Amino acid sequence: MAPVGLAAIVAGIFEGFRITAVVTALGLIYAVPFAFGFGILQHLSKGPLRWIVTAIIEFWRSSSVVVLLFVFYYSLPVLGITLSALTVGAMVLGLNAGGYGSQTVRAALQAVPVGQVEAGRALGFRRWQILALIELPQSFRAMLPTFINQLIQLIKGTALVSLITLADMTFHAKEIAQASYNPVGVYSALLIAYFILCYPVTILGRWLEARAGRGRSHAHGI
Repeated sequence: MAPVGLAAIVAGIFEGFRITAVVTALGLIYAVPFAFGFGILQHLSKGPLRWIVTAIIEFWRSSSVVVLLFVFYYSLPVLGITLSALTVGAMVLGLNAGGYGSQTVRAALQAVPVGQVEAGRALGFRRWQILALIELPQSFRAMLPTFINQLIQLIKGTALVSLITLADMTFHAKEIAQASYNPVGVYSALLIAYFILCYPVTILGRWLEARAGRGRSHAHGI
């Protein structure tokens, strides 16, 4: 086969962009509710309920993503449960990211001064009102940098879905590498492709952090 230029290789890799983007978007649908729901539950719950919540978080946070992909895609059909590759990829990557995100939420909520919670109680607020009106608005700024990092990790994690037959960018890179006999050039191009995807997210994250910081300074000035 004739040598393939870098631009052509990158273009070929980006043929899998749609799958990468869809898995990322669906992964966020799993990750965000899980992170906030379980992070808040872990912050508020006590006793056996807290142990159960923590166990669920740790299952998704501590288990190997590759093993989870194989179990949910290849092992569950033996039990009569069949999920599409897209569902498995988005769910496993999303809940893994959500497990880490839940700890970001919990830590940010715990960083809110106790005096502000007590002040809310003194004003007659219910616990959910204190959470919604006092704790979450303040803690969201602290969560933002970590959430951006986790989004980048989610995008990069989509490279694993090629293991369950999804034709993402990594899948296309493998095909091009096998056809061109140029693994060094192809996987270098794959590295560039993921950089092209992730770097704008980094820039967006910095802009959002700066905007949030200006908003906080303005609020303090008032």
